[in-house]
Amino acid sequence: MTLHDLTHPIESGMPVYPGDPEVSVDAADTYEEDGCRVSRLACGSHAGTHVDAPSHTEADGATLDAYPVSAFVRDAVVVECGDLDAREPIPEARVPGSETAPGADCVLFRTGWDRYWGSERYRDHPYLSVNAAERCAERDLAVGIDAFSPDPTPPAAGELALGDRDPFGAHHALLGGGVLVFENLTNLGAVPARVELRAQPIALGGDGAPVRAVGVDRS
Repeated sequence: MTLHDLTHPIESGMPVYPGDPEVSVDAADTYEEDGCRVSRLACGSHAGTHVDAPSHTEADGATLDAYPVSAFVRDAVVVECGDLDAREPIPEARVPGSETAPGADCVLFRTGWDRYWGSERYRDHPYLSVNAAERCAERDLAVGIDAFSPDPTPPAAGELALGDRDPFGAHHALLGGGVLVFENLTNLGAVPARVELRAQPIALGGDGAPVRAVGVDRS
């Protein structure tokens, strides 16, 4: 068994989705002055590698505390999307069927965009078409992606023209269908095509929470 860390570290100044709270980690107590070390952490509930609960975008959606801890351990299939260009939608055809991924309850879309973490280009990731998101929800597949969002991320808050598309169309399809969404994953290139995803959130119980995401390779 091999464990792969799929988590971006939480640190001051790390990338956040446009408009979300900035992240800061600084010293509250120091060894020199207090005889121990304690850090002060400030961040939003969707900072870094995290999970979205349905209440994130759905008026009556469930919160994280409605899910058992087993819901955050997934039999996942990795779908390669590294051939897609910036801001290109992931088509419905990429969503695996029961015949190609029997028993899977999660799909991890590997765009390779985690290589741009920390740069403005990270916002230009491929994203799920609404049809693809609806297909995932129909199959009861949780979704993970190595990008800010399964929806297109605006260059800055409110600055992305999407035509008639709902800016949270994929979120509504997925979270409205009751399936979890894992965002800002990294290192998906290190795991096999079928992997166990362990992504337990901190016990925040609300619309989302940071996770420590680990890919378990049992091959």
